[in-house]
Amino acid sequence: MQNKQLTVSDTLGLGFMTFAFFLGAGNLIFPPFAGYQAGDQSYIAMMGFLITAVGLPLAGLIAVAKAKGLVMRMLPATAATLFATAIYIIIGPAFAAPRTSLVAFEIGARPFLSDADSTIAIAGVVLNQAQLYFTAGFFFVVMLLSAFPQRLMDSVGKVLTPVLLLLLIALAVSVAGFIGSPMPAATGDYITHPLSKGIVEGYNTMDTLASLMFGVLIIDLLRQKNVHDTTLQTRYLIRSAFIAAAGLAFVYVSLFILGATAGDLAKGAENGGQILTHYVTDQFGFTGTVALSLVVSLACLTTAVGLVSACSDYFSTLSNGFLPYRVLVVALSVICAVIANVGLSQLISISVPVLMMVYPVAIALVLVTFVHNWFRNPRLAHRAALTVALVFGIFDGLKVAAASLQSFDVKSESLATNMLVSLVDGVSPVMSKMPLYDQGMAWLVPTLVVVVACFFVGSKSRAGA
Repeated sequence: MQNKQLTVSDTLGLGFMTFAFFLGAGNLIFPPFAGYQAGDQSYIAMMGFLITAVGLPLAGLIAVAKAKGLVMRMLPATAATLFATAIYIIIGPAFAAPRTSLVAFEIGARPFLSDADSTIAIAGVVLNQAQLYFTAGFFFVVMLLSAFPQRLMDSVGKVLTPVLLLLLIALAVSVAGFIGSPMPAATGDYITHPLSKGIVEGYNTMDTLASLMFGVLIIDLLRQKNVHDTTLQTRYLIRSAFIAAAGLAFVYVSLFILGATAGDLAKGAENGGQILTHYVTDQFGFTGTVALSLVVSLACLTTAVGLVSACSDYFSTLSNGFLPYRVLVVALSVICAVIANVGLSQLISISVPVLMMVYPVAIALVLVTFVHNWFRNPRLAHRAALTVALVFGIFDGLKVAAASLQSFDVKSESLATNMLVSLVDGVSPVMSKMPLYDQGMAWLVPTLVVVVACFFVGSKSRAGA
């Protein structure tokens, strides 16, 4: 079978496409708000954020390349399928994909609507009418672009992304020349441990989870471009990973600094999207607002296309073709449009505990993939490390969920809330002795201990077993 080598233009297009897939909703709304909250601790917090929002997605793509797309090959088949399915649901119809349309609506459409809060009742459920129509149109476009995966590199990587990059560069240049206010004092957890708070905040981008899935999607796209040699696939995937990482770091640093120096422009803001909107409106007026709307809409659209394409491909493969790819594209686009109308705040509040549970497992998976050849028994090491990360991650997630439920459920006698709080309170005396417990990363030290122990423990087996 003849192998095609990509041109420089194709390679750049692949890298730009990868960057566009990652640069979506959370990538634009979380950094400014984190910078604003971190204040005079912004540079430390930004380093933590870059670890999980740039470093780990880069490592995830390289891990996929290193494992030739089979990062979960050491796990039992059922466990690997369940974990992969959970990731696809999280980054697909449950959280990440619907969030893209909501951020696009809040920043890209709401500023131009005179009656953005009008409601409509459907089957007894009251919905935001403008949001309903916008999300329907948004995912209709996503469906059309995702239905033809062989054209993704050309339509997204070579057309949409260069426009997006130019607009982001213009925004970054303006931020560099912006004479902002002095950084305020840090607030919340940024006061005591800004680095670890920044690390956990980077979870919200969901990019490490997405990297494990996007890596497989990119390999499939390379095959469709007649690049079948695994060495070439690895080379191009790694190159695209570095291009995407450089772009993400460029955007995050700019937005973090903007949030930290926004001053009065950030007062009263409830999220980073509002800070960004206030800044652009103040600096560029209506023209700037239109440009920001275009940036956000393109960023969210390209990410949604990547997510829907990856999820459709996975579930079609999982069903052995029983569920055709394009049927799944249509179904998932409809599901995302429906879930999006739950609202942005609700989606974010629900997603945080879930991410606290799943992210440690994803990070552990990337780690053990990189040190795979050092283990005496790779299969045992993979399973042990991921199990420990999952157990401790579950508790971190339950702790956050209990705190969230208490804040929303202060005056009620909800049985579920009381049971969850009691469970967390019962385990806390033991868990609180773990390093980094109060920073939401109790999983880290036990997982690292298990990984190191597996360098010496277990019967010697072939590294590739």
